[in-house]
Amino acid sequence: MRLPRVLILLLAALLVLLQYKLWFGNGGERDVQALRAQVASQAHSNNGLQQRNDALAAEVQDLKSGEAAIEERARSELGMIRPGETFYRVVEDRAVSPPQPLQEGD
Repeated sequence: MRLPRVLILLLAALLVLLQYKLWFGNGGERDVQALRAQVASQAHSNNGLQQRNDALAAEVQDLKSGEAAIEERARSELGMIRPGETFYRVVEDRAVSPPQPLQEGD
C-alpha cells in the first residue's frame, strides 16, 4: 500500500513540473502569445507595404503605357506647357499685418 502512494505523489509532482514548463518555461504559453502578437504586427505592416507596392506598380504601368500620365507629371512636377499654351499662376494675397508705430528711441 505504501508503493502506490509514493508512485501517485511522484506522478503528481511530475505533472506539476510539466505544467510549469508548459506555461512558464522556454517556448511556453507566454512565448507563444508574444510571437502571435509579433506575427500580427508584421502582417499589418506587410499589408500596408503591399498596398504601397501595388500603387507604385500601377503608376509604373501608367507611365509605361500612356502618354497622358507622362504629360500630367511633366505639367505638375516640371511646370511644362505645350506650345501655344499660356501659363497663368494665381497667387493669393497674404494677409499683411498693420505697420507698428515707431517707439521713441528707435
